[in-house]
Amino acid sequence: MNTASPDRSPLIALRDPRSPAAEAYRTLRTNIQFSSLDKPLHTLLATSTAPDEGKSTTIANLAVTMAQAEQRVILVDCDLHRPTLHTLFGLPNDAGLTSLILAQEDAEIPLLDTGVPGLSLLASGPLPPRPADILGSRRMEAVIGRLRSQADIVLFDTPPVIAVTDAAVLATRVDGVLLVLQAKKTNRERARRARQMLEKVKANIVGVVLNNAELERGYGYYG
Repeated sequence: MNTASPDRSPLIALRDPRSPAAEAYRTLRTNIQFSSLDKPLHTLLATSTAPDEGKSTTIANLAVTMAQAEQRVILVDCDLHRPTLHTLFGLPNDAGLTSLILAQEDAEIPLLDTGVPGLSLLASGPLPPRPADILGSRRMEAVIGRLRSQADIVLFDTPPVIAVTDAAVLATRVDGVLLVLQAKKTNRERARRARQMLEKVKANIVGVVLNNAELERGYGYYG
């Protein structure tokens, strides 16, 4: 059960859908859709340069806006060091990705109902000793294939790319990567290093998200 106060939820796309922040997530959704007109994205990964840059909040809000646009969305917590997505939606983490990988290949996918029509969550499950080995395994490749068959788009939350190899490993198996940065916190050298690490594995970086940027005076939208 979600014990977080609704007015403090980081899921701004649900809490305050008419806010400039929620509109920014819808703009991100639209930009991703237009960036992939020639080759539609069915799998998208979010990573950052360091902890606490907002990648989990970003991918969760993006997932909500995509589901609100009547897409079938599966959100997967691949941060097997510090899983967060289940807490954002107030859901348990007893079973999830790691449970599925260790189960029989035809085992039921333990998807969780987020309460948002069209949006399901595959939590991380119990944390393993070597996350990168799991994300780089053939079983993981098979899981991605199964998830793709059940959704219009699958979104993956991964650890910071500089901290561990997990994001770079998984980036080779998805259609696109979002790099999440935070204004006044992420320095340019760290951002450059993260980009280079992703480019080294030939990841398709579809965009960069800058969190906590100051809005220009007079910013607004009609609705």
